[in-house]
Amino acid sequence: MEDVIYPLEIKLDESKTKLQILFSNKKKYSITSELLRIESPSAEVQGHGGPKIFVINKQDVKIVDIKTVGNYAIRIIFSDGHKTGIYTWEKLFDFALNQKRILNEYRQKLKDHLQF
Repeated sequence: MEDVIYPLEIKLDESKTKLQILFSNKKKYSITSELLRIESPSAEVQGHGGPKIFVINKQDVKIVDIKTVGNYAIRIIFSDGHKTGIYTWEKLFDFALNQKRILNEYRQKLKDHLQF
């Protein structure tokens, strides 16, 4: 059985644009507010059962507040008013491991999107 990875510590950096997370594997990761906003697990972004919404212009979004949700997730409140995404420990760890790839794919899609 695979060990469950969970945060030991979650801190918001001074600029309010990065979450610093120390996971139970003793590794520390920094996840950008832009990634957390554009990939929000909320129904609003994920598409209410339809296609996922392509979110743009969030490079300057800040994290205003973080609320715990039980012992399995956090809810992040962003400076643009978005506050409905619940980020499970598993989702945060996935973002930590794959942030570079996710943001590269996003930036390529954004480039393609802006050419139309």
